[in-house]
Amino acid sequence: VVWSVFPAMDESGGIASSVRGGLPPEASRLFRVYRTMANMLEKRGYMIPREMREMTPGGFVGKFGEYPSRESLTILVEKSDDDSNQLFVFFPEDEKVGVKPISVYTDRMKAESVLNAILVLRVDMTPFAKQAVQEMSDSFRIEHFKEAELLVDITQHQLVPEHQVLTQNEKLELLKRYRLKETQLPRIQPNDPVARYYGMKRGTVVKIIRPSETAGRYVTYRVCM
Repeated sequence: VVWSVFPAMDESGGIASSVRGGLPPEASRLFRVYRTMANMLEKRGYMIPREMREMTPGGFVGKFGEYPSRESLTILVEKSDDDSNQLFVFFPEDEKVGVKPISVYTDRMKAESVLNAILVLRVDMTPFAKQAVQEMSDSFRIEHFKEAELLVDITQHQLVPEHQVLTQNEKLELLKRYRLKETQLPRIQPNDPVARYYGMKRGTVVKIIRPSETAGRYVTYRVCM
C-alpha cells in the first residue's frame, strides 16, 4: 500500500502551526518529507492514490503512529503510462546508511522486479555505500535525498519557474523543429536541485516556463548534461 500526506500550508509554504503543534517533532518532520516526496512522485508521472493525497494529519498518526517506524513508510509507485515502470521509496533507519541496508533494498528490488529507488536519508550515506550504489548503477537506479532537502518542496517556491520534463518523442520533435543538436541547448547540471527533484538523467530535456510582463510567458529549454 502506498501512502502519503498533504498537511495544511501557511502562506510561507510551511506546515500550518496547528499541524506542527499536533504532532511530535519527528512525526511532523516525516509528515513534511512525505508531502514533498508525494508531490515529487506525482510530478515525475507516477500514480498517487487518492487516499494518499487526501490523508489528514490525524490519518497519518492513525496509520503510522505518533512515532512512526521508518520501515512502515516505504512507498511503491508505478508510472501512469507504464505499470511495469515502478519505483520504491525507502526510509532507512540508520543516521549514516552503510552497505548492508543497500544490499537489503537491492535484494527486495530484484525480487519484485523494480529497477528504480529513492532513499530518504536521516543524515547521509557512508563513502562505501555511495560506492556500492555507483557500482550497481548498470542494474539499478538508486537516488538519494537527505531529509533536510525534502522539508520544503522547492518547486513550490515563488522564485522557481514551472518545469516540464519532455518525453523522448517531444525532445526529438523540438530538435527537429528548430534544427538543433541537443548539445546546442543551454544546460542544466544533473546535480541541480530541480534536476534531482525531477530525476533527470543525462540527455533529458526540460521545458522551463517563466512569467513575462510583455509576452505573458517566456519559454526556454535546457538539456541535462
